[in-house]
Amino acid sequence: MKLKVYNGSANEEIEISPVISNAKPNDTLLAQVIRANLANLRESNAHSKNRGEVSGGGRKPFKQKGTGRARAGSSRSPLWTGGGVTFGPRNNRNYSQRLPQKMSASATRVVLSEKLKNNKFLVVKNFDFDKISTKQMQSFLEKLPIEEGMILVVLAKTNVNLELSASNLGYIKTVQIAGVKLLDLLKYDYLLTDIEGVKAIEARYDNTEAKKVASKEA
Repeated sequence: MKLKVYNGSANEEIEISPVISNAKPNDTLLAQVIRANLANLRESNAHSKNRGEVSGGGRKPFKQKGTGRARAGSSRSPLWTGGGVTFGPRNNRNYSQRLPQKMSASATRVVLSEKLKNNKFLVVKNFDFDKISTKQMQSFLEKLPIEEGMILVVLAKTNVNLELSASNLGYIKTVQIAGVKLLDLLKYDYLLTDIEGVKAIEARYDNTEAKKVASKEA
């Protein structure tokens, strides 16, 4: 698949790796990865006290025999009002799930492929911002075929001027390639990157490209 490169020459295009552009839809895999990502973000806030944490109950409530009542050793018993809770929620529970990197990468390729097919994957030649300017960022976006929606800007490396220029726009999020998350790709309507960003995405999510880079470095 070839994509048009905006703010470049009229006929400039860039080819996207077929491993990314032709990823087969897999709803089961996508659901599993989303569930794991949400679980890893979940915090354990709910907490109930057990009988060892409830205050009071330091002595036996009443004598063992002769009262006609059931014997009791402490008012902190779960059977008593105001006593501890049995099997209640604890704030030390760990909801995180282990997710293999290959599964996460495969799910990401599925989402990237969908964005490519729906024309929601946009590539510019470069992000050349000579200063920090929200107005310049807005005018830059107006030249792109972006309809109403939220934009995820993926960078191959730090670009302070761009990141700060976009920080005042609530519908834009800038992230470097190492910080790309599947939930962000699903949340934001458009993915915007430059030529270097495309190469970084291919190096991260295309196994064949990663092997080529490794062989060259070796």
